[in-house]
Amino acid sequence: MPKMVWDQAGERTYETGVSECALYVAGSGATYQTGVPWNGLTGVTETPSGAEETALYANNSKYLSLRSAEEFGGTIEAYTYPDDWAQCDGSATLVTGVHIGQQNRKSFGLAYKTVVGNDTEGEAHGYKLHLIYGASVSPSERAYATINDSPEAITFSWEFTTTPVAIDSTIVGASFKKTSILTIDTTELTGGKDNTKLATLEGILYGTGADAYVEATDVTSENFASKKANLYTKDGSTYTSAASATYSSSATYYYKNASPRLPLPEEVFTIFNAA
Repeated sequence: MPKMVWDQAGERTYETGVSECALYVAGSGATYQTGVPWNGLTGVTETPSGAEETALYANNSKYLSLRSAEEFGGTIEAYTYPDDWAQCDGSATLVTGVHIGQQNRKSFGLAYKTVVGNDTEGEAHGYKLHLIYGASVSPSERAYATINDSPEAITFSWEFTTTPVAIDSTIVGASFKKTSILTIDTTELTGGKDNTKLATLEGILYGTGADAYVEATDVTSENFASKKANLYTKDGSTYTSAASATYSSSATYYYKNASPRLPLPEEVFTIFNAA
């Protein structure tokens, strides 16, 4: 058996930064609306909770441990936020330029990147792409202060919780619990940051700048109703929305990638599991 060696060259990794955040407001069913860039975002703190132990005792000793359900939440910090965020933060527009608070709060999803560095390549080593599903925020404090000789911009902060989404076992081929977060680590992918499947996913998340259609291999008769608003069928070279269609087992469905959107876990699986 080889002897363990610590801190070898190239194995001293670290994670830092947050960038390229996009917001996806929840739509109908399990879908999300067109994504928008979140400028001015300064931090996302991921805060898992739960999984607390309940110890059971028998015969005067510890018999077994039960764990409570694990939950996922966190904190978002930013200097500003996109217009679409208002509906997630309980605001509505009475008329252009006039806004009211204390309204219903929409749930949302996020995509953002964090840097993975090491001792040989630095921050060029790779990055992680984080996808968050089913999030919603609580009302947040805003502290306004007079401008003085040491001016500071207001930092907005929101605490969020999540409702996890299901992972279709018929597509991924195994049973998993529901999840609120999915992470892709480019340092584990063939080709790293230049992986073609990663490029496909990022084209879906952030847009491609042109109309592009990809086959929707994650569509089933059971989930068609919740997905069809984002699906298209093809006749020759013409693509037609399937929003008002009924499911057909003989049809081939497509996603349109011109508008950034948040794919669900089984679609991400389908992208990376493709030959």
